Amino acid sequence: MKLTENTIFITGGGTGIGRGLAEALHKLGNKVIISGRRKEHLDATTKANPGMDSVELDISDSANIAVVAKKLTADYPTLNVLINNAGIMLVDDAAGKIDDQLLTSTITTNLLGPIRLTSALIEHLKKQAKSTIIYNTSALAFVPLALTAVYSATKAALHSYVLSQRYKLKASSVSILEISPPWVQTDLLNSSKEPRAMPLKAFIEETIKVLGTNAEEILVEQAKPFRNNPGPNESGLVTQFNDSMIATPGQ
Repeated sequence: MKLTENTIFITGGGTGIGRGLAEALHKLGNKVIISGRRKEHLDATTKANPGMDSVELDISDSANIAVVAKKLTADYPTLNVLINNAGIMLVDDAAGKIDDQLLTSTITTNLLGPIRLTSALIEHLKKQAKSTIIYNTSALAFVPLALTAVYSATKAALHSYVLSQRYKLKASSVSILEISPPWVQTDLLNSSKEPRAMPLKAFIEETIKVLGTNAEEILVEQAKPFRNNPGPNESGLVTQFNDSMIATPGQ
């Protein structure tokens, strides 16, 4: 991906990986617009990064997506990069009764949201000389975390959608990229100080470096064993990984 002179819209850009990507791309001289549901986080991010813009967006609300997409294309006619980053991660119990609100909110936010937003912007992006759609999935798309089974399933589904969309757009001016982070120190599952997780700064730096290549899948080194796992014997790493996740750090 070309890392400069873009107009970039990032969902979930007020915190975590979204903010990290927004700030890194902003520093490279791109016009960056971030979105999210919490105005205080958006304001804090744009205040810390003069020239960055923001718009409130509830990615779980299809009507709100339509309104924001229309405003974006009107206000930023050169918009050529969409980063679908917003998501939620909640603990569930695949061995018991799944809370229906958790189920529907996770699927709506993590899967329907990015598909709906991309659909709302796709015709505009096709008209650009060169444009890019980036989906932030997860290493858990390939090696699921059992205590967040629904989250992991949405990321696996989104990965599948990426493959289909990339194929359908292969002859167009639109490139489809996928970032699959490993465990990163963010607020998801209160992981900001988790010693087993990858520091956010290191993740962003490595991701930006790979993003600047011709790679379609943006993988940091820590994510590669997860990405390479699917196959006839994939349950071995799934079991090993989940056993390690319920162990106490350092044991």
